[in-house]
Amino acid sequence: MEYLLLLIGFMLLIKGADFFVEGSSSLAKILKVPSVIIGLTIVAMGTSAPEASVSINAALSGSNDIAISNVVGSNIFNGLVVVGICAFIAGFSTNRDILKRDMPVNIIITAILCFMFIDGRLSRIEGIILLAGMAAYITCMIISALKNREEAEDCKIMPLPKSLLYIAGGLIAVIFGGNLVVDKACIIAANFGVSQNFIGLTIVAIGTSLPELVTSIVATRKGDSGLALGNAIGSNIFNILFILGMSAAIQPLHVLSESLIDCIILLASGIVLFLFAFTKKTMSRWEGAACILMYVGYTAYLFVR
Repeated sequence: MEYLLLLIGFMLLIKGADFFVEGSSSLAKILKVPSVIIGLTIVAMGTSAPEASVSINAALSGSNDIAISNVVGSNIFNGLVVVGICAFIAGFSTNRDILKRDMPVNIIITAILCFMFIDGRLSRIEGIILLAGMAAYITCMIISALKNREEAEDCKIMPLPKSLLYIAGGLIAVIFGGNLVVDKACIIAANFGVSQNFIGLTIVAIGTSLPELVTSIVATRKGDSGLALGNAIGSNIFNILFILGMSAAIQPLHVLSESLIDCIILLASGIVLFLFAFTKKTMSRWEGAACILMYVGYTAYLFVR
């Protein structure tokens, strides 16, 4: 039964993501907002809903290992696998705003998180600081959207009610499917006797990142690489600033020494991804393949750790 429900969860993720991307892209055209802004905000926060649910509930129940490892593991997966697979499917030009603003912000806040992890805990005050950073980032996005309104392209635009229905219905399917995948994957993994931290970094992290993966792949196949890359980077920023910020504000989190190492690996992967995107202002297929191989190497490291 667990395997059947796992399959149903994957199906909900795929179809939900398809509807979500269509609705979001249509809404961007209606509002004359660049799709990259929609990807960095609405889509990024929507696809990060499973991570938020898992980490905040874990913090409330005192499962610190899951709360932290879920976010760090998800961000490593987003940067290396989500972007890597999208680049491997179809190499794309990197958006100038993402290169100048969002990728550097992602690196800076990851470095700040590493610094916060050094003392072995994430306090309430540090959580509030992260939440304040999220408020500042969203404000910056809104200002950018207002300054950079663009004319609608010659493409199919759905009516506003239908666009909103697609977004809402797709988001519900993505969240429900993501939670179903995580729950059943955890049960299957627990039967093999692996640790909670390992489950958080792998099964839960990958499971909660499936919405980002599927949404970005669907966007890439539709030729909207701005939405794909913006979704992955925006989700990483949202995961650190909002999810860890909210989790720590609710309940201070104990940080394992292993989590600090994983955060340093996350920082290194963010820098590598930025260098790949910065060179020639494109992400090529071989760079995408390199990102995927780096994640395979990271997973191998987790197994032997």
